[in-house]
Amino acid sequence: MRSLCCAMFAFLALFTVQSTFGQSSEEKIDSAAIAQIRDEGMNRSQVLETLRMLSDVYGPRLTGSPGYLRAAEWAQAKLASWKLDNSRLEAWGPFGRGWALKHYSANVIGAQVFPLISYPKAWSPSISATGALIHFDAKTDSALATYKGKLKGKFVLMGDTREIKAHFEPEATRESDSSLLKLANADLPASRRGRRFEQTAEQKARSLVDYKKWLLCQSEGALGVLTISRGDGGNIFVQQATVPSHPDTPFVKRVSVYSKKAPKILPQFAVGAEHFNRLVRMMQRGEQPKLEISLDASFTPADSAHNIIAEIPGTDLKDEVVMIGAHFDSWHGGTGATDNATGSAACMEAMRIIKTLGLAPRRTIRIGLWAGEEQGLLGSEAYVRAHFGERETATAPADPGSGALKLKPDAEKFSAYFNNDNGSGKVRGIYLQGNEAARPVFRKWLAPFADLGASTITLQNTGGTDHQSFDAIGLPGFQFIQDELEYSSRTHHSTMDLYDRVQAEDLKQASVLMAAFAYNAAMRDAKIPRKPVPQVPRTPGSN
Repeated sequence: MRSLCCAMFAFLALFTVQSTFGQSSEEKIDSAAIAQIRDEGMNRSQVLETLRMLSDVYGPRLTGSPGYLRAAEWAQAKLASWKLDNSRLEAWGPFGRGWALKHYSANVIGAQVFPLISYPKAWSPSISATGALIHFDAKTDSALATYKGKLKGKFVLMGDTREIKAHFEPEATRESDSSLLKLANADLPASRRGRRFEQTAEQKARSLVDYKKWLLCQSEGALGVLTISRGDGGNIFVQQATVPSHPDTPFVKRVSVYSKKAPKILPQFAVGAEHFNRLVRMMQRGEQPKLEISLDASFTPADSAHNIIAEIPGTDLKDEVVMIGAHFDSWHGGTGATDNATGSAACMEAMRIIKTLGLAPRRTIRIGLWAGEEQGLLGSEAYVRAHFGERETATAPADPGSGALKLKPDAEKFSAYFNNDNGSGKVRGIYLQGNEAARPVFRKWLAPFADLGASTITLQNTGGTDHQSFDAIGLPGFQFIQDELEYSSRTHHSTMDLYDRVQAEDLKQASVLMAAFAYNAAMRDAKIPRKPVPQVPRTPGSN
């Protein structure tokens, strides 16, 4: 009982300190400097040239690959050329293996011959072979048994066909006034820690059959596995190859395909929906097409991956830090233009703007461009762990946020992190991540940009990107609200994630907002307010 009382006292004390952390009677901004930032960023922008280099010249930036390292070395040198301090590649790891695509072709041969709309999945092994096709659509153990002895030397179409519908609704959208109002009026998000995703009995049975299908393909010696891509119209959404894992295996114990410990896997390919459907229909009507595939891919040692770091030193508060960032890595199907060369270019442009204008921030402004985001925020998590702190081993495997917080001295000197990672859409406001104390601060900061469409502030959380690495240990980490455009419908993780899908004026606006937020945070008398974070482990299953 005594230890519980002590823990509660410590938490209440922390709540009192953090809830008043960074408060000031009136938020002040340097209007002249903000006007300069806006003018430089909108009228003399270099963000598109940076984007062209990252997407067109250097192309896809799969973590651990030679392509990633070449692009990272260019970005680091570019930041140094703008006279930023401490421009460097900061290694973290271990990561695993790099993978690079050297050659790929796929053709259907037989009574009809045509190139197959498809793309290899990352970390697939090389193959050069011709074989018959078979559609493996078993959904039960009894159906599974009918395929035994039939897969050797064949290319396997795994999974169901999909109905393709006309696109009556626009693929690209902007945030409507009603959706922004809904965000602005949202309540404090409920905690989701301690909750588990529970599959139904039917879902568990289907997952187990799918696992057995992969094992049968491997044990019988199938040539490769082809799955239907999300989307349509010839666009391929493609990520990494699958390492078969029993559905009861905890996620933290599953072996990643990029791990040096990854088992041997079959070559795997994502196929355009229309071509997947067509091949299945052909076989259903008695046709016996064959597939001719040539994939040349190389694996490279990548024990370490690299984040890109640079900074503008502060003046009287130079020991304190404001950070801006985005993930630098991408998938391999396109050039990673909207995911996330746009975010990286916006952050680089923000640093260029502040440095070019000769502004003298009180706090140090630091940029971090992250590797390994697509594999689970690995690069930003490694940076936060190395510099600011971490949570110790969780009290329950299903509740990774339940471990005790262990902060380093630099965490006290940290003000805030601002992230850009939702395509090239215009910034419409910011997610508070439940940090109500930051609302009046950001409201004042957004006021000069209302005419550019950026004014919404929401208590809501948003996930899936690198601000979460900071937020997880109680450091203020924020992601901007952005117009969706066609991010989910066309470009996110797809072969059409290319420079031409980027909206130039929106990207300029996002760069200006990033520069303004970084500069305002660096000039405040106090650091950005923090929300309270429990310092003691919760009991398993608690919220």
